[in-house]
Order: sequence, then C-alpha cells, then structure tokens
Amino acid sequence: MKHTYFFVILVGFSCTITQKTEIPTLSYSELKPFLYKEGNKTYVVNFWATWCAPCIKELPYFEAQNQNENIDVLLVSLDFPKHKESRLLPFIKKHQLKSKVVHLDDANENFWINAIDSTWSGAIPATLIYNQNKRMFYEQSFTEDELNQIINTF
Repeated sequence: MKHTYFFVILVGFSCTITQKTEIPTLSYSELKPFLYKEGNKTYVVNFWATWCAPCIKELPYFEAQNQNENIDVLLVSLDFPKHKESRLLPFIKKHQLKSKVVHLDDANENFWINAIDSTWSGAIPATLIYNQNKRMFYEQSFTEDELNQIINTF
C-alpha cells in the first residue's frame, strides 16, 4: 500500500512538471485571438526567442508583470521549429517561466508580421500591449522601469 501511494504521488508530480514545459505550437490564425482579447485587463504579448540576447535580458521584467492580476502576459516564442524540443522547452524549464508561452510556427512571415503591426520590421524583441482603450506596438527591448512606466499608461 505504501508503495502504491508513493507511485501515485510520483506519477502526479511528474505529470505536473511535464505539463509546465509543454507549450502549444500555433499558426498565426491560431495566435490571432490572443492579439484581440476583450476584457478589463491589459494584455502584454511579447515576441522573443531563446537565441535573442536582448529578449532574454528583458524576460524577467515581463515575468514580474504576472504578479498583477490586471495584466495578462503572453510570451510568443519565435524559435525555429527544429529547436523547440532541444532549446525552447529546456529554457522554459530552466528559467521556470510562469507566463503563458506559445510557439509561433507560421511560414508566411510577411503576412503575420504586417498583420500584427504594419510598422513592424520583424526584428525582436517586440511587444504588443493593449486593453479596451489603447493599443500600442513596441519594436524594442525594455528596461524594467521602461516596461513598468509604459504598462502604467494603460
């Protein structure tokens, strides 16, 4: 009986760990609803990749926004599909990211980059911040103070 109980706890714990590092791979059409949510929150959508040093540097600032229940953070990884298992998932686990993470894999970059914001060159990091009253796109990296100041304007 003791062994069975231990096994059930071990399996449950293993599933919890695995679920946290599984992230969906989406096409742009599947991502689009996340870019146009309605509600009383401020939505922060950050486009990043594990190979982008400025992206990695600013990730903790986005993670800190999760402490505010009025802010919904989505981290959209633009890592290459072949690197999802070998780089992206280990990175998420190692850094214990709490924000929702999705992996964007859509070969029609010219379409979805322009659809997200017509001024976006495609460079990262890039961030879309919006609520029901305001929508802004930033093709830049942030310091913690800059991100906090911008989010406070929403």
